[in-house]
Amino acid sequence: MNELTLKYGCNPNQKPSRVYMEDGSDLPFEVLNGRPGYINLMDAFNGWQLVSQLAKAAGKPAAASFKHVSPAGAAIGNPLSEVERRIYWVDDCGELTPLASAYARARGADRMSSYGDFISLSDVCDECTARLIRREVSDGVIAPGYEPEALAILKEKKKGNYCVLKIDPDYVPAPIERRQIFGVTFEQGRNELKIDDALFANIVTKNKELPASAKEDLAISLITLKYTQSNSVCYVKGGQAIGIGAGQQSRIHCTRLAGSKADNWYLRQNPKVLDLPFKEGIRRADRDNAIDLYIGEDYMDVLADGKWQNIFTVKPDVFTREEKRAWLDKNTGVSLGSDAFFPFGDNIERAARSGVKYVAEPGGSIRDDNVIEAADAHGMVMCFTGIRLFHH
Repeated sequence: MNELTLKYGCNPNQKPSRVYMEDGSDLPFEVLNGRPGYINLMDAFNGWQLVSQLAKAAGKPAAASFKHVSPAGAAIGNPLSEVERRIYWVDDCGELTPLASAYARARGADRMSSYGDFISLSDVCDECTARLIRREVSDGVIAPGYEPEALAILKEKKKGNYCVLKIDPDYVPAPIERRQIFGVTFEQGRNELKIDDALFANIVTKNKELPASAKEDLAISLITLKYTQSNSVCYVKGGQAIGIGAGQQSRIHCTRLAGSKADNWYLRQNPKVLDLPFKEGIRRADRDNAIDLYIGEDYMDVLADGKWQNIFTVKPDVFTREEKRAWLDKNTGVSLGSDAFFPFGDNIERAARSGVKYVAEPGGSIRDDNVIEAADAHGMVMCFTGIRLFHH
């Protein structure tokens, strides 16, 4: 099939809409179920590139959760701890396959942003992963294939309308890419940058101890940023993105946004949050919303009289600012990637409050000395990659 007609473009008023191959070749994907939309396909193609590169770099299955052409989460298939199984709502799912673990991590890092996501999987979707997907609110999934049992499960989702795409894993796009804006055609070479350990050789801080696990996390951060709307910053720990700040005009706002998401990820692991006394029958999405409010500044939205009774069996104690800070101080060994240089040391100061120990950024700011000094003050290891990763 050379062409696929879509319902509409980015918005319902943008018609006609289609995708097609200019050279007359077949489209590199098949629609196995449902009907993809314009934004669905943008998420799917960006997500597929991300997970396929992640899987090659790490040698493990990878998954991504995309929303509005940026990842809400990305991860490789490392096993989950018991606490992670609880905060990702998979503690009742038994043993997970590596691909299912990758998806649980990608979906679970920022569950508020992942609501209604488009999923990308690096490997053939197995039944275990399909069962996790069935439980979540999602628009669709792209993968290089599906086990028969997995496909049957996914075809039942959304009353039979769930979008299931099969990508050709051997497809290689043309080296030159084009698109139109305002009737003007833009042309550039594709970003084929390979992200590997060589990018982390130029360590500019006094601390030069960069373990293999940190190199893997830094690679995950940069690969994720390669497909995230710029400006962007990504915090990674244990093989998964735990905070992504996308599309901000100011880099410090990227760092703050991603840092607040990383903080929320860690705060959800606190016993006060894990043991919240939810009433029977509260849906996962409503639990996610309640937790997000409980750990934030607007906690009275769920703890006020007349409100907590709708969610909890017993009114929880306030999670105080002092308690949260003490808990966050336990989060260490976090890696941070930035798609462009840090212009000021304030980014490092904010990153340090979220447990960042390892940093990868291009370097090249006129204030590099100030940024390095800030990193040294916190005992960080910082690499200058010399590579910018803008994505628009």
